[in-house]
Amino acid sequence: MFQYGIDELSVSLAISLMRGEEKGELGQPAIEQVLYAESLVHQVVEGNDAVYGINTGFGPLCSTIITKSDTTELQRRILISHSVGVGHPISKDLSKLMLILKVHSLAKGYSGISLEILERIIWHIDHEIIPVVPEQGSVGASGDLAPLSHLFLPLIGEGEVWIGDTRIPTAEVLQNHGLEPLIPGPKAGLALINGTQFIAAHAVLMVWNMNLALSQADLIGAMMIEGLLGSRMPFHPQLHQTRPFPGNQHVAARLFRFLEGSQINVSHLGCDRVQDPYSLRCMPQVHGASRTAWLHLKQAVETEINSVTDNPVIISRELMISGGNFHGQPLALPIDYACLGAAEMGSISDRRTYLSLEGKVENTPKLLMKDIGVNSGFMILQYTSAALVSENKGLCFPSSADSIPTSLGQEDHVSMGSIGARKGLQVVNNLMKILAVEWICAAQAMEFKRPLHSSDILEAGLRIIRRKVRFAEEDRIFSLDIQAAAQMLAQGTLLSADPDASSDPYSSMFEAVYKS
Repeated sequence: MFQYGIDELSVSLAISLMRGEEKGELGQPAIEQVLYAESLVHQVVEGNDAVYGINTGFGPLCSTIITKSDTTELQRRILISHSVGVGHPISKDLSKLMLILKVHSLAKGYSGISLEILERIIWHIDHEIIPVVPEQGSVGASGDLAPLSHLFLPLIGEGEVWIGDTRIPTAEVLQNHGLEPLIPGPKAGLALINGTQFIAAHAVLMVWNMNLALSQADLIGAMMIEGLLGSRMPFHPQLHQTRPFPGNQHVAARLFRFLEGSQINVSHLGCDRVQDPYSLRCMPQVHGASRTAWLHLKQAVETEINSVTDNPVIISRELMISGGNFHGQPLALPIDYACLGAAEMGSISDRRTYLSLEGKVENTPKLLMKDIGVNSGFMILQYTSAALVSENKGLCFPSSADSIPTSLGQEDHVSMGSIGARKGLQVVNNLMKILAVEWICAAQAMEFKRPLHSSDILEAGLRIIRRKVRFAEEDRIFSLDIQAAAQMLAQGTLLSADPDASSDPYSSMFEAVYKS
């Protein structure tokens, strides 16, 4: 059982909690720390000192003193006034992740929130009663104020929640479960809406999905090397010892191993081709650089989801610090970097798909179909890939390069990490579809090399796609094939082709973080 606020949270563990594969609880050490911090907040309310957000207004109203009798109403109203999100709701998974990440941060006991509120949030998680959160409205600076406000409206009986796929008013759900809305105590509202959990939840999914894409892209790229009679030598370990970037070495070692024992690969060793196009032989350099970007994001995310991003931070009665732990910049920059890395993976994948259609390689017919004319073959699949690649290019402008002052200038530099996170996740999802197109084309190209066979790993990759996508003798509705292949990739199905990946001696740095 995972203990909120005490145990270390990783990306994979956050995903397991989101899926319900793991359960979380408040252990006694966390409960004691939460109660202690709450008692300190009540001491402020009873005393004469002004502490931001406890007995003062918010943002530009930080100098406005709030009377003792109004401190509770202040916290209720901050949830209502800051619920200004617009646009479509984020997915239920993302909303649930936000709840999980917020509980873990609050349970560290530096926020002064009540135990009752934490227990109610955990009730929402455990019962799959997930708040509806609009996707737009955060600038990623003073916390993800708008989305977090919507996330916690149900605590006070407002807003909507998901029951399955149905949106239901919170008041109705609470009544059905015999529960009353909570009355937020001093600082509770501010503690709930200050934080980066909207950015972080998107980034957790981005790390998870990008890892799946990167790992399977190497397998798909190796299949395309076979389909286009490419060389194994650009992946030789001694070459990559001369330029020892860990990401490059990891990809090169995988590709070199994937192609070992292939009849197809040795069949053209004496050919007159001097070198392959970049999209084939430079996979270690391009895929490897994207892996480095992914690793940077993963490390930043796992620091963030184990941090306190509230304001002010309650350390002791004498030390209540109003700082900037809620600012999204530490995630905004790595998200933009990883977004670019994901887009580049799609770009090089599309180039390999294009090469497979040219008909310039022996036993690889133009458009990957023998009878073309009446059949268009695989020509239009690459259109879809190209469209997604171009869309990703448009999404690669770094959101963190922008800033718009808010809160009457009190919040004069904002991260826009929330926007970067939304589009970063979209780029990764687009990448999965681009790779699906390449996988379909690589499998088609490989089958034209019969009776020769590839390595055991790549033959397994071919068998996996053939579960859902059959060899094409003539045109059909290929969108169904793309959807099927993309769904398999999103589930990590192709990874089962390589059961020994973790034993790769060249990839210890990367395999260690994958396992975590």
